[in-house]
Amino acid sequence: MAKKKKWSQKVTENSDALDLKEGIFNQRSAKKIADSLKESAERSNRRKSSPLRSAMSMLTFYINRAGILLSKGRRQTLEKAKDELRKDFGKAPKHGK
Repeated sequence: MAKKKKWSQKVTENSDALDLKEGIFNQRSAKKIADSLKESAERSNRRKSSPLRSAMSMLTFYINRAGILLSKGRRQTLEKAKDELRKDFGKAPKHGK
């Protein structure tokens, strides 16, 4: 019997808005994660908001769904990817980071 996928895994793998590269959230580099999300968001014809909002939403969704299962280092990398995304789109990183 096949293992049933969780709804959050389905969303990450089959987002209606973005076609993500496999293993994107496993990258070690925050810059690579941000660049890949930006590319996916800009390429998408199905997203309903701006590329920045779509990419940021997918990243935040992943962080929130992983919750306490994320190591401190992994969470830091993913949070840094948010700042990299903002930079990629010409926005200032959040203050205090």
